[in-house]
Amino acid sequence: MIIAYLAAISSQYEGEDIEVQYCIYEDQELLHKECILMEYKKSAIVPQVALITLLKKLEKHNGKEIVIMVNDPALYEIVRGTSTTKNRDVLEMARETREELNKFGGFIIKDVSRDHLELAKWKEVLQR
Repeated sequence: MIIAYLAAISSQYEGEDIEVQYCIYEDQELLHKECILMEYKKSAIVPQVALITLLKKLEKHNGKEIVIMVNDPALYEIVRGTSTTKNRDVLEMARETREELNKFGGFIIKDVSRDHLELAKWKEVLQR
C-alpha cells in the first residue's frame, strides 16, 4: 500500500511562488520526499494543483492501493464532488483534478484535519 502525505502552501502575495510538499511511503518505507516551488497560482486552486503534481509522481504506482493524506477539508470536498463553491476557477480545476484521479485504480483521499493523532503525524512527516 502506498501512503502519500501532501501539503500545499499558497503565497501571501500575488506573483510569489507556491510550495508543494509531499512524502510517499510504501509499506512504511520512505520512497520519495520533496518540496517543490512552483509559479504563482490563485490561492483557491493551489491545493488542486498540488494534488495533480503528486498524482503525476504516483503514476508509476498505478494499480496499487493509494492513500493520500491531506489537511484540507475544502480539497476533500472538491474531490468528492460535495463542494458548493461557485468560483469558476475552482470548478474548472476540480474537473481537471477529477480527470486525473479517474486515471488511477484504487485510491483514497483522507482529510486529517479532524483527527488530532493523524494531524500530528501528517505534520511530523512533512517537516523539513
